[in-house]
Amino acid sequence: HTVKPRVLALFKPWGHVSRFTPEAGHPGLADLVPVRGVYPAGRLDHDSEGLLVLTDDAALAALLTDPRHGHPRTYWVEVERAPDAGALRALEHGVVVQGRRTRPARVRLLGEPPALPPRPAPVRVRKSVPTAWLEIELREGRNRQVRRMTAAVGHPTLRLVRVAVGGLRLLELGLSPGEWRALGPREVAALRRESAAPGATPGVPAPRAPHGSRRAARGRGSSGAR
Repeated sequence: HTVKPRVLALFKPWGHVSRFTPEAGHPGLADLVPVRGVYPAGRLDHDSEGLLVLTDDAALAALLTDPRHGHPRTYWVEVERAPDAGALRALEHGVVVQGRRTRPARVRLLGEPPALPPRPAPVRVRKSVPTAWLEIELREGRNRQVRRMTAAVGHPTLRLVRVAVGGLRLLELGLSPGEWRALGPREVAALRRESAAPGATPGVPAPRAPHGSRRAARGRGSSGAR
């Protein structure tokens, strides 16, 4: 019989790299996801957090990562100072990063800090400099793109959390940092449809209350948590 592809969703915690082996002193994913044969479809740097899809389906991984498909990814980004209308427009229309202009993006200023778990390493904050949260949806995935975009308009990124890949939303998955679960057939089918039709732009909900104390099925190995 045909073996069904495996597709997992992980809430990658701060400090881990998006590969199974350690890199540059940062731990990999092996201590979080004891599943052989799956690989990240995309990446988050060690100092970024949030939704990471892992799969053994090469075709799906290509759909999610090939820039020709323009698959949307949404981030909540804490920056220094509240950007004005001009800075928000610049982010939306594209800024020059490493000699190339970024693609148009969807950007909005969040009215209040989103409901996210605290980060294990406190965010660098200067008492004299207020912070603000942005929601940024991109359809490309250049190296450290969000950080370079906000820096280009004068608002350095302090914390970066990917909260959606297409219509797959981190807060609706019921995961805490370091937890993962297998995606169901409908969730996987939705990812494929969105990748095949990049013109569609799934919405992302506004910040809401935490998902409560319910713990998702983690599937961790015998070594348990980090």
